[in-house]
Amino acid sequence: MNFVSLDWVLSWAILLLLVSLSSMPYLSTAFGKTKNNVKSAVFLSPKIELGPGYVSNKIYYDVEFPRGHIALKSFNAELIDEAGNSVPLQETYLHHWVVVRYHQPKNVSHKSQSGIIVVRNNGFCQGEVLGQYFGIGSETRGTTTYIPDPFGIEVGNPTEIPYGYEEKWLINVHAIDTRGVEDRMGCTECKCDLYNVTKDENGKPLSPDYRGGLECCPDNIRCRLKKGFQGPKRSLYLKYTVMWVDWDNFVVSAKIYIFDVTDTLNKSKGMSPKHNCKVEYDVEPCSKGHMKGNDCVDVKKTSLPMQTGGYVIYGVGHQHAGAIASTLYGQDGRVICTSIPKYGNGTEAGNEKGYVVGMSTCYPQPGSVKILDGENITLEISYNNSEMHTGVMGIFYFLVAEHLPHQHV
Repeated sequence: MNFVSLDWVLSWAILLLLVSLSSMPYLSTAFGKTKNNVKSAVFLSPKIELGPGYVSNKIYYDVEFPRGHIALKSFNAELIDEAGNSVPLQETYLHHWVVVRYHQPKNVSHKSQSGIIVVRNNGFCQGEVLGQYFGIGSETRGTTTYIPDPFGIEVGNPTEIPYGYEEKWLINVHAIDTRGVEDRMGCTECKCDLYNVTKDENGKPLSPDYRGGLECCPDNIRCRLKKGFQGPKRSLYLKYTVMWVDWDNFVVSAKIYIFDVTDTLNKSKGMSPKHNCKVEYDVEPCSKGHMKGNDCVDVKKTSLPMQTGGYVIYGVGHQHAGAIASTLYGQDGRVICTSIPKYGNGTEAGNEKGYVVGMSTCYPQPGSVKILDGENITLEISYNNSEMHTGVMGIFYFLVAEHLPHQHV
């Protein structure tokens, strides 16, 4: 099944080629580097059991993760079966996985949720929304996450862990088994009618305008199957690979920012500004008169102030099927980073036809791209809207270093 037309995909080929020039980590000898002691470990999530059409959307607490005062360099993940084989998206769609850091009292039982203090990233959303350190979706196999030297994400600093607490990690995995379903794209977009969902997780009726999204594909629900289809239950795992270095004076801390295109900033007199991140939205179809052209493009944008700026060292967008591009702009209109989706054209894992199987990344030369304190930055998200898409996302993940390392001769 084709999720997107070939015409507009080809029209972006030149832009993708240009963006790819900035999609490799910048290797610098002038700025110094961390010691050559990068460590790597591969872990498995708890077992994920899925039958045809079923959804698994669970949170796994206290998962295996490197310990100590370290600098994270990359986090990659994919779904595998019990034999260790990569599972293609047309069989099980990986809607998203997210990794969250938290502190918890030492005396609680294993995997307990008692006393948890979530340690959020640096912005922009608030509360329990988009607070992860890493997290993407179907594009996971084809998206580079490596953080170039001498930068890294600092975790495990004992001075930041409250007395009597320890640092732990959780992973949320949202997977949809699409074997034998009536409408594979509709299931991956969590269309409510295909899941026969009319109420949210609290039993409150959904708005008639809510046609699809996370509310309609919660844990342990099933998308509509083709009549008579039967298939076996299978056991899967999220295999995740973490790279890191021990923290030392050579490492420069990188701060995590996640920008949601649905975010709006509510300001009230005498109150701190409050972010309203909805995370997902619908893309309405263009008019019939434009269906055969190349101008069926839905553009959504929002602007927010960056309280504390710095030097951008990495950037990448997260979008769903139908995506065209994600672009982050500075206040003067300069392009900070553009991230372009890559679509598969085969059946093998990592190259599934019609799915977003990768997002291009930005690695500016350190010091070349700076966001000023208080600068308004703008996120622009574009989707092809020759057909409707429900529950899409327009999220931009970028890393900022508040200072540059001392130059080494």
